[in-house]
Amino acid sequence: MASGSSGRQTSWTRAKDSDRNDTCQILDTALAEGQLSMAEHGERVKAATTAATLGQLQDLVADLQTARAPVQLPKLANRRLPGAGSGWGIRIAFASVLVLLGVAIGWGLYGNTPSPLNFTSDPGAKDDGITPVVLTPPRQLHSLGGLTGLFEQMRQKFGDSTGYDLTIYSDYASLERQDPNEPRRALRYTYRGGWDDPSEASVSSDARVVDLGNFDIAKLVGVLRGAPETVGINPAEVETVYLNIEPNDDMTAPPDAIEIGIYVTPEFGNSGYLLLNGDLTVKRVSYADE
Repeated sequence: MASGSSGRQTSWTRAKDSDRNDTCQILDTALAEGQLSMAEHGERVKAATTAATLGQLQDLVADLQTARAPVQLPKLANRRLPGAGSGWGIRIAFASVLVLLGVAIGWGLYGNTPSPLNFTSDPGAKDDGITPVVLTPPRQLHSLGGLTGLFEQMRQKFGDSTGYDLTIYSDYASLERQDPNEPRRALRYTYRGGWDDPSEASVSSDARVVDLGNFDIAKLVGVLRGAPETVGINPAEVETVYLNIEPNDDMTAPPDAIEIGIYVTPEFGNSGYLLLNGDLTVKRVSYADE
């Protein structure tokens, strides 16, 4: 499914979270098809979540074969940069005149100062006695408080901590859940201080909904902090670490069992990962030197 787009979108059009989510889905497909290594995938997903423009997102998938991806990025039109050509100079000058005229009219109606550019008596600048409210949602998600807070916000938002898949980076997370209005459809939510509006996600026909928070958080944080050394990577050289929580692939495990992957990518060299059961026993260790 392609993102809603207009023929007027260009490479410098500001990207929406839905565009960033679509790019992540394309990168997920490229990883599954073997076009990207795990390290490249992690680097590009991180870049996609902070991209400011559609052009930056297009650059991340320009060298990939995307025909099999569940979504496509919008095609961008070639347009001159805003401000190019003499016509823009006339428009800017005209807009400036309108702004100054508006200031003058406003001063004439409501002003009580010597000139329209003197704001010393602006009633909006006076103390109104309202105390600032500083919001402090969890941001360091690989800590005990951050990971606990993330699942608390899941339960506040959705009523539970269930879903198909949850990927947790140090400062953001991506969650796939069943659409409550259409059980055959999955929705992807991105967390950056709060759960943003969803986009449609692609899941396999045999995907299972499980309780993604059914594990000992404090114990996992300890394993997470030791993961670089466990897989043979110097902690000082780590570039990215992320968690992935999903249904357990073990056919002998209960249907609601989960498994947790911890993926470690260094600045240089090979990546490594741990695969754990929901009780945090080890299923597999993939060492960086293998």
